[in-house]
Amino acid sequence: MDYRLFIEIQSDKRFGKPCIVGTRISVYDVLNWLANDISKEQIVADFPELTTQMINACLAFAAEKEHSLRTAS
Repeated sequence: MDYRLFIEIQSDKRFGKPCIVGTRISVYDVLNWLANDISKEQIVADFPELTTQMINACLAFAAEKEHSLRTAS
């Protein structure tokens, strides 16, 4: 998955945190909800501007960042 289709970083939005395109919802927000056992379906129900594909993009973004940390060591 090319998460760059769904994730953007703009210095004037949420202090430059990575966010879902067209929203002020950060990748951190989505990951935190998932970590707190909120299902993808419930997130989409609560935030209809999101899709499961966008949530998966957040996971792909986090996976790539974690991988780059491991390979930089």
